Amino acid sequence: MGRALDISAMLQLATPATRREILRIGAAGGIAAPALLAMLARDGVAPVYAAANLQETPVKGGTLVLLGHQEIASLHPDEAIDGPTVHWVMVTQMFNALVEQDENFVFQPVLAEALPTVSEDGLTYTFKLRTGVKFHNGEELTSADVKYTYEWFMNPDNAATNAANFASVASVEAPDPSTVVVTLKEPFALFLARVGGTFIMPAADHEAKGKEGFGAAPVGTGAFKLKEWNAAAFTETERFDEHFRGAPNLDAVRLNVVPEPAQRTIGLETGEADASVWTLVTEDHLRLSEDDRFKTYVTSSLAINHFPLNNTNPKLSDKRVRQAMMFAIDRQSIIDDIWQGTATLATANLSPALSQFYNADVPQYPYDPAKAAALLDEAGWVLNGDWREKDGETLSFTCTTITGDSTRRGEAEIVQQFLAEVGIQMNLEEAPVATILEQMRAGTMDSSVFNWTYGGGFGDPDDGGTLESTGASNFSHFSNARVDELLAQGRTEIDPAARVAIYNEVQQIFADEVPFLFMMFWDWYTFINTRVKGVPESAQTADAIYTNAYKWWIQE
Repeated sequence: MGRALDISAMLQLATPATRREILRIGAAGGIAAPALLAMLARDGVAPVYAAANLQETPVKGGTLVLLGHQEIASLHPDEAIDGPTVHWVMVTQMFNALVEQDENFVFQPVLAEALPTVSEDGLTYTFKLRTGVKFHNGEELTSADVKYTYEWFMNPDNAATNAANFASVASVEAPDPSTVVVTLKEPFALFLARVGGTFIMPAADHEAKGKEGFGAAPVGTGAFKLKEWNAAAFTETERFDEHFRGAPNLDAVRLNVVPEPAQRTIGLETGEADASVWTLVTEDHLRLSEDDRFKTYVTSSLAINHFPLNNTNPKLSDKRVRQAMMFAIDRQSIIDDIWQGTATLATANLSPALSQFYNADVPQYPYDPAKAAALLDEAGWVLNGDWREKDGETLSFTCTTITGDSTRRGEAEIVQQFLAEVGIQMNLEEAPVATILEQMRAGTMDSSVFNWTYGGGFGDPDDGGTLESTGASNFSHFSNARVDELLAQGRTEIDPAARVAIYNEVQQIFADEVPFLFMMFWDWYTFINTRVKGVPESAQTADAIYTNAYKWWIQE
């Protein structure tokens, strides 16, 4: 392990006699670190100094091994911007944006030399690009690539999942190779996060491959480039020596798909893996957080653990039925007994961690089976034996859980029992995550259970297209004209107090309408093996920790 000693700092810590000895020996030809530490130990200060001032020197080589819980269906940036964690963690190794938020929600210029200049009316953003930035195919980044990327998302023919991020953009200009000018139709409070934070794609390569082809063979400016991809098994990237911030220390970053949390825990404990980008089970969280083999981060989740419900399904379209389900489920007991208190009860779509915008003064759903039964009676669903019926049909639906996801499968089984006690039949099936996301978006699946952000991403309450009637990730097909109006206002409103009022009302309506069964916000535990050096000291958001991998190294 290489270490550098700050002699001047050591002199300040030493006694006068030791300082004279250090200076005398140093003048005669230098002093070795062990001898210097021995002198300080004699003064009783060496242990304190060694902990505070010895610096580790990065070393080259090694593979960072991560574990994920589900397949990575595509490596296209559009699937990662607002998609599952495993997608984003690997895509961010291969791509960069003009500006990116770090692990503490602070915007940092990346492909841009600095944060953009903004016109007085807030409608024009001008970026100056770094020069000499190369894509993995050797081509140099220019403003034409930025213009192409943004316009690809803006083009309705491409049906981009994250097209809503660009709804306020009027035009994108590239007056010279290093300048990008974005003009808005109206002020957009999330411009830096949603537009400036979009990963940039090479125009010629993406146009030639198309979305599907590019998602299988991505080319970015990131510190790592794709080596091999097997959607259901692993994704491996390798060092890109011509990366504009310098070649990374690591040889490779690899993510292995391990659906079972117990197996991910074993991988961490045996040293076969360095980190799991998805949570383990609660018992392992609590145990590993006390294990000095790991650097532990505990952050507040902004993604809500929930059961999306297809509101277009006639059996689920009546809000009284959805409200009854909320009253029928003892969510607090699930948190206390299954998650051992490492989660926060959800009251609406926003996490309490988003304290500036969080509104606790909304309709509440304490465990109340009698209230649930009364609402179902009111809605015309009459108990007949074990199950409720109306017009000859049983009140039943199917919840499809992610294949191999034992944690949320177990949660679904508990909810199934609670609903059965009030006469609602929830059947359980399993399917790959790609199938679930596709069918939920298409409206051909009744329900599922997963974690997703319905406001809170990038530290902002905007829903990101998950609650709007036309939102690409509106899994429950919730449609409310007032919510649509409020969300549109929230994106253009610059005044902080006015935005708080807007999103408070969104939460009020959401809690009353119950578009889906909102369960809890998990405490998010991230464990990184201490052999991995250069990691952040602290973090407010877990996923962004991995944007730092280009700085990390492995010290055996």
